[in-house]
Amino acid sequence: MASLWRAATGFAAKPEADYDGVEFWSEPERAGWLMKQGEYIKTWRRRWFVLKQGRLFWFKDSGVTRASRPRGVVPVASCLTVKGAEDILNKQYAFELSTRSDTMYFIADSEKEKEDWINSIGRSIVQHSRSVTDSEIVDYDSKR
Repeated sequence: MASLWRAATGFAAKPEADYDGVEFWSEPERAGWLMKQGEYIKTWRRRWFVLKQGRLFWFKDSGVTRASRPRGVVPVASCLTVKGAEDILNKQYAFELSTRSDTMYFIADSEKEKEDWINSIGRSIVQHSRSVTDSEIVDYDSKR
């Protein structure tokens, strides 16, 4: 039953074949520590996150190598929104990542880290949710 739920939501560790050859151990778009709420037991755990090629992977520690196995992965194309969630969780530097069926919550170490993660994930959602040209890609970091 749990595997059916994980398959439906996309919020689960998947077999290596589902990583589509993503070399998460080298040159990620963004990597760093975040607190993540557990899937079943809603305690907060510190995890190392790697964003690369439209997937958000998480690991127990930061020593990610070719032999590492992610504890979970979210295909960002399935995500609808990424936004601040401090008011929802009543925790500083909190943000959420939502799909049609679920919402995951994270806590960054600082306001800058929170904003950087939201911008990076948002950019990845736009790039991987549909086919876009380079001129359509929004640079959330640019000040216009």
